Amino acid sequence: MTTYDDRASLTDLTTTAERIRRSVEGVIEGKPEVVRLSLTVLLAEGHLLIEDVPGVGKTMLAKALARSVDCSVRRIQFTPDLLPSDITGVSIYDQQRRDFEFKPGAIFAQVVIGDEINRASPKTQSALLESMEERQVTIDGQTYELPTPFMVVATQNPVEMEGTYPLPEAQRDRFMARVSIGYPSAEAELQMLDVHGAASPLDDLQPVAHAHEILKLIDAVRTVHVADAVRRYAVELVAATRSHPDLRLGASPRATLHLLRAAKASAALSGRGTRCPTTYRHSRWRCSRTGCCRRPRPS
Repeated sequence: MTTYDDRASLTDLTTTAERIRRSVEGVIEGKPEVVRLSLTVLLAEGHLLIEDVPGVGKTMLAKALARSVDCSVRRIQFTPDLLPSDITGVSIYDQQRRDFEFKPGAIFAQVVIGDEINRASPKTQSALLESMEERQVTIDGQTYELPTPFMVVATQNPVEMEGTYPLPEAQRDRFMARVSIGYPSAEAELQMLDVHGAASPLDDLQPVAHAHEILKLIDAVRTVHVADAVRRYAVELVAATRSHPDLRLGASPRATLHLLRAAKASAALSGRGTRCPTTYRHSRWRCSRTGCCRRPRPS
């Protein structure tokens, strides 16, 4: 049962999330579902993979979401010569102190934007595995905690594959959702010409929420009640992907957790303190498809 304090927390959540949504939609026109999914992943403590053709606003969506929240933001441009230490950090010997000093890498931020993640080598891509799953980095046997909240928003272009390295399944499985922005409608594209024609709307974008507010909203999402029958429904949904004839690899148990957390966040954004199967159906394909592989179709 949802208590009075829980209802108050959910009210604060929807109010703050609405401010963030309006801020992001001021930059990304005509894509309310994509913006809502981004918010859902943020509040569900997940990571987002934006996969689409060039020029549709993948990086701009990631930047708009990051700048709408007053927190630390780092952008990593993934290239073939990028090293794992550029992401995680490196220990440098200090001659004056006669000791090693750790220099944090770009992963030490609350929102990390990984642009064109599939252009880095698999060795560099694997540097994100520990960070995304355990929210920590281990260098030379020393573990360093990452700041909270922590979210990776990565982009990749699925069309131009020359000079790229496909993400391994272990990496894709760590993303809570994969989204495709798609081309805007004619009306949204006309509005984009008015808004983006003279200057970038990112230049005037100001934070509308603080990092400590996001942490409180995440705590409120955790209080959303899920009945046993709905939990079983989620397990059956994911289990069905493991026996589907068109899938070579079904969704993992981690995908079940992602589905549950995303559904709870989606319910909280709707102002509900409980979860129903209808909302699972809205969340399931975006969450579980990050860890599924289709069988090649016969030619």
